[in-house]
Amino acid sequence: MKYLGNLRTECLHLKSGNTFITDAPVDNNGKGEAFSPTDTVATALASCMLTVMGIKAADLGVDLSGSEAEVEKIMASGPRRISEIRIQLVLPEEINDKNRKILEHTARTCPVLYSLHADIVKKIEFIWGS
Repeated sequence: MKYLGNLRTECLHLKSGNTFITDAPVDNNGKGEAFSPTDTVATALASCMLTVMGIKAADLGVDLSGSEAEVEKIMASGPRRISEIRIQLVLPEEINDKNRKILEHTARTCPVLYSLHADIVKKIEFIWGS
C-alpha cells in the first residue's frame, strides 16, 4: 500500500497485481472520489458473506450467480468510527428453504463478521428473489 497524498491511498494485492484506491470522504476533509477506508470495511463484510455463501452453495449444488448486496455504513463520532453496517443480500428465489437456512447461517459466520468489533451493529437482511 502507498500513500499518494491528498488523503488518497493505493492498495496493491501482491499475488494478482490488482490495485484499488481509497479516498477520505467529503465529510472528513476528503474528495470522496473513491471508497473510503471505512467503506471498504463495510463492503468487505458483504463480499465475505457472498463469498462463503458461494463456497457453501457449490457444496449444495446450487448457484448464487447474480446475487447482489446493498451496503449502508453509518458513522459515529467521539471517536469517529463505524457504528452500524446494514446489508441487504438479494439472492435467487429458486433455492429451497433448507438450503436458504444453511446459506444464511454460513453468511452469519463469515470471517469478516467475526473480525468486526462487537460494538458495531450489524443488520443483515436476506431477500430471496426480487
